[in-house]
Amino acid sequence: MPNLAAVMTALETIEVQQRPEPVAGPGEAVVAIRAVGVCGSDVSYYRYGRIGPFVVDGDIILGHETSGDVIAVGEGVINVVVGDRVAIEPSEPDWTCTQCRAGRYHLCPNLRFLATPPVDGALIQRLLVDARTLFVMPASMTYEEGALVEPLSVGLWGCQRVGLRPGDDVLVTGAGPVGLLAAESARALGARTVTVTDISEFRLELASKHGFAVEQSGNPSDPDRRFDVLLECSGGPGVLAAGLERLAPAGRAAVIGISKVNADLPLHTLNWNEITISLVSRYQNTWPLGIALIASGRVNLEGVHTHSFPLSRTADALNVGSSDPTAVKAMIYPQEA
Repeated sequence: MPNLAAVMTALETIEVQQRPEPVAGPGEAVVAIRAVGVCGSDVSYYRYGRIGPFVVDGDIILGHETSGDVIAVGEGVINVVVGDRVAIEPSEPDWTCTQCRAGRYHLCPNLRFLATPPVDGALIQRLLVDARTLFVMPASMTYEEGALVEPLSVGLWGCQRVGLRPGDDVLVTGAGPVGLLAAESARALGARTVTVTDISEFRLELASKHGFAVEQSGNPSDPDRRFDVLLECSGGPGVLAAGLERLAPAGRAAVIGISKVNADLPLHTLNWNEITISLVSRYQNTWPLGIALIASGRVNLEGVHTHSFPLSRTADALNVGSSDPTAVKAMIYPQEA
């Protein structure tokens, strides 16, 4: 049986190719990939061939939001068994460096991350992984929900970085998948109120259906209102600075969205009010919490998954976000070749 993968062979070019059958060595597992969510990083590699310092140099398999079934385990694996349905954390640190020993494995300088050059991703039918990156899902969770643990983790880690406390009033800028799931994270962790801003009427409507207060970006319903926490998820020019201006004294901000330009910040306001700004680089130790929040219903994923594609239509999945304004999260199914 062939092990098919969607391979990016050039900019905006995807070919379905056969790859070698993976064999689990000590500490490893083979996972039959069932669902892969399309992330903005996948689209950036597909269109531009790079994100910051990470440059595509040769063929690469995209996709890092993923789940599937364990079909083989190597010697010494004790956290999963064949037949387990799992969500996959796409980070594989070296576990030995200074950052890893300090508990900051997500900052490991030797981190291997799925679909970050030169590491191949999950758009393949059977994937070999470090078994420590696998987390068993309850039977109530779908494969799509398992794949969404990854973007949910970004929101959860952003909330942890700002030290979100029960009773906080939270402003989320950007209502894309990460922004919506950051808002869900904030509410699940005890925020008193969550307000979401965006320029898209469709995405604001979705956020409203999730029970969040919404505002058109740049047009606050109450310009004098101040928030305890800002979760900036858009990466849009000027959005961070405008959001920081809306924080109360001692407010905290997490910069989650990656901007392509340097930010011009209102330091006079920030210093006077002792605003704390935290930068967010992926996540750490969030999969158990993310799975528990989804399985318990504390996090609502309704309406996030909007489009579905077989492996052979990976290019369509990567393009749908720019062609369909109702697209939020596309899912690709590698077993449907």
